[in-house]
Amino acid sequence: MSFLKDLNVSPPETKCSDKKCPFHGNVRIRGSVLEGVVVSDRMRNTVIVMREYLQYVQKYKRYMRKRSRIPSHNPPCIAARTGDRVIIGESRPLSKTVHFVVLGKVK
Repeated sequence: MSFLKDLNVSPPETKCSDKKCPFHGNVRIRGSVLEGVVVSDRMRNTVIVMREYLQYVQKYKRYMRKRSRIPSHNPPCIAARTGDRVIIGESRPLSKTVHFVVLGKVK
């Protein structure tokens, strides 16, 4: 839980019995930690987080705006919904496409 102090993320008040929850389960956060907006919450325990960033194009000496959609596990104790700004952290592969876990909502 030492990663929480660096990110200013507080653990959720509610408890859950999810094995893939970083607070109450056995999933460890490693690698990158990103911030984005939830654009879809239609799957069970999974949300799609869209992240916008700038990429430098050497040929034109300018920046290009890009976006990526990252499937992330959404534990029941956090329960992020569409429109929420969230912090996600990289973990071991949780399914075929999910490699990130929602750590908390940004206020």
